[in-house]
Amino acid sequence: MASRGRRGGAPAHEDEPRREERAEQQAPAPQGPVLPPPPSVDYGVFMQGLVQAMQTQAHTQAALQAQLEAQGAYERCTAGKS
Repeated sequence: MASRGRRGGAPAHEDEPRREERAEQQAPAPQGPVLPPPPSVDYGVFMQGLVQAMQTQAHTQAALQAQLEAQGAYERCTAGKS
């Protein structure tokens, strides 16, 4: 019986972990300075800031919408007078 490129009849999947191990060993060392880990995050403070920013955005959007509506009403009122 002819083998297809393998000697000893070893299944293909047995060689795969060895190839992965070799690839890990040959990986180059990272270049540049090693950075310290990022600071821990206080998610409570983060969420408070996020909620405050969203509320500010909603208030600003509402004020701009009211200003546009008032400007449109003013323009409609003065359109016939010119």
